[in-house]
Amino acid sequence: MHNFSDTAEQILPEIERIGGRLGAAREAVGRSIFGQDTVIEETLITLLAGGHALLVGVPGLAKTKLVETLARVLGLDARRVQFTPDLMPADITGSEVLEETDGGRRSFRFIPGPIFCQLMMADEVNRASPRTQSALLQAMQERQVSVGGQRHDLPAPFHVLATQNPLEQEGTYPLPEAQLDRFLLQIDVGYPDREAERRMLFATTGATEDAVPTVLTAADLLAAQRLVRRLPVGDSVVEAILTLVRNGRPEETGIDGIAGLVAWGPGPRASQALMLAVRARALLQGRLAPSLEDVFALAAPVLRHRMALTFAARADGVTVTDVIARLADPLK
Repeated sequence: MHNFSDTAEQILPEIERIGGRLGAAREAVGRSIFGQDTVIEETLITLLAGGHALLVGVPGLAKTKLVETLARVLGLDARRVQFTPDLMPADITGSEVLEETDGGRRSFRFIPGPIFCQLMMADEVNRASPRTQSALLQAMQERQVSVGGQRHDLPAPFHVLATQNPLEQEGTYPLPEAQLDRFLLQIDVGYPDREAERRMLFATTGATEDAVPTVLTAADLLAAQRLVRRLPVGDSVVEAILTLVRNGRPEETGIDGIAGLVAWGPGPRASQALMLAVRARALLQGRLAPSLEDVFALAAPVLRHRMALTFAARADGVTVTDVIARLADPLK
């Protein structure tokens, strides 16, 4: 096994303790969000890995409710920003105002924006202008913002869960590739099945709704994030991650036909994201170490926003999901 100085005996009790509480948190979220088990799992994996997630789907699929529910269950301070074409960077990060004291002296005072929270929901992020979207970049990568030449640290933990409507809808701006790469996972949100929608009808149109319990705290989440990075990873999983990501690059692929389908492939950040995500999935399921099944389960959410197809591939009806499935096939 790879890494780290910890032995299985040292971390197994922590995995059992934290894993049990994470299971309770997952169950609590599932009681409010119907028919989206995979979405809930992938969102929790993102938070456990210390990353940010992009939730993509048409309106009305409970993306906003998912974030609100997660904030309550995990005991996090959450804010929501509705992204619109006229939203400005200062509306997110905050701004300095000139104040005059009783003595007549003037000075600037920083008023924090909504980004100073532990869980920020950027609702319909692709409806804002690229200038405003870029205001998230430093915060997502460095956990701080710069205003008026001064740096201000964000709280810990800090996570952005952004929602995005499909780009075919009017009034949207594609996110820059550099910002897309900052999202650990792209989580595609689909329609619930018939039975889940039936349960939803009764649960959400009655006189009362069940209260959502708080299962964890921010300190618990930080402890879980530290534990994720201590989980050992087997050589076979490491090699699978490297092979999968490198085969997605047209210059390096060892799979016939991929070079003609991929315009640009995933960079090293994809390997890092997959390495963290598989460990987070193992912890969420109460296991000591990730398996190849974790790699296959998370390949699409990690890679789908980190690679682009050629025009010829798109014209032939090939999708990124199709290409990722071809990348994973030789490893199975």
